[in-house]
Amino acid sequence: MTDTLARLEQTIAARRGADPASSYVAKLHAKGVGKIAQKVGEEATETVIAALSGDREELVGEAADLLFHLLVLLGAREVPLAEVLAELDRREGLSGIAEKAARKPD
Repeated sequence: MTDTLARLEQTIAARRGADPASSYVAKLHAKGVGKIAQKVGEEATETVIAALSGDREELVGEAADLLFHLLVLLGAREVPLAEVLAELDRREGLSGIAEKAARKPD
């Protein structure tokens, strides 16, 4: 599974500097991190709506859109997917309640 995400991360990185007229990734990057973050929010909302609708195919499509846009955002902030996966590995075996309680307060 992570091989697919790693390949997608590489494709996104390769397209960041392309011509925005020919690359959706480059077009998003040209609009800035704020626009990319907005797209992540939109896709997250669409994923929630799809989950609530009960339409499996729609949920799969929206979840794919969300993952794609999240990878675009991570790349824009120069956060490698491996770093996110390492954080998930670190949390493995912890209960969600214990993990959240261990976080530093804001």
